[in-house]
Amino acid sequence: MSEFAFHWVDAFTDRPFGGNGCAVVHNGAHLDDETCTSFVKETSLIECTFLGPSETADLHVRYFLASREIPFAGHPTVASVIAAHAAGTIGTGDLTLETLAGIIPVHLSDDGTRVTMRQNAPIFGPVAEAGLVAAAIGLREEDIIAPPQLVSTGLPFIIVPLSDRVALGCARLNAAAIGTLNDSLGPDSVDVMEPFLTTLGGFTDAGDTFSRLLLLPPSSPEDPFTGSATGAMGAYMWQHGLIETPDFTAEQGHTMGRPGAAKVRVLGPRDAIEGVEVAGNGHILMSGSLHL
Repeated sequence: MSEFAFHWVDAFTDRPFGGNGCAVVHNGAHLDDETCTSFVKETSLIECTFLGPSETADLHVRYFLASREIPFAGHPTVASVIAAHAAGTIGTGDLTLETLAGIIPVHLSDDGTRVTMRQNAPIFGPVAEAGLVAAAIGLREEDIIAPPQLVSTGLPFIIVPLSDRVALGCARLNAAAIGTLNDSLGPDSVDVMEPFLTTLGGFTDAGDTFSRLLLLPPSSPEDPFTGSATGAMGAYMWQHGLIETPDFTAEQGHTMGRPGAAKVRVLGPRDAIEGVEVAGNGHILMSGSLHL
């Protein structure tokens, strides 16, 4: 039996039980996929990460859902950097992460509690049929105020801008319709996550957008905060002229009782975006040992 240290970090929050939790397993990047997905299921979290040494960056990070490994994720990046610093693996300042989405630059604040990640330049994929999207999320076509589009800054999401928080709150996933929607995207649907739903105006006065990510089994029904989708959403909003400034505050999770927030900065002009910075705090909730 082997023993692995871990930290459980609530990301995109500065307090316990806010934002989105992630269990970070140190020196576990070599573990097999079945063990990693089984651990995610055991925690009932949306994602967990497994860290290891890297020959090309300061840290190697592997990201797992309960169903599979994915190339990148936002709140687990915040959690992984904060946990690695707490474990003494990395320092503060400018750092790099080796991921399946490439080398991700990050910055860790001097006190080890705030991470700024630079997500990849967005890849804008096909525009999805509004009718298929509406069927997949249980809403009317008129609730969608701009063309839904597949966007990736490391992990692909269909970004769906909605008219208001009423529509956002009424959304419900239809698994069969999700399959039809993804099939309509053709080869671009590889690794695509469930639609990311967003509306202008924060849940609080401090926010500029408010979002939800509903999930299908075996994941939990909803993600409290989705950093990778927030980056893709920021790029979409900036390119489509839905926000007046490239700097804004994104909020998510408040209706779940797990409020989270990120500072977002889209880099570059609307027609030539170079990347997206997403910054958030993290709180170490617990630490311990995993016995496998």
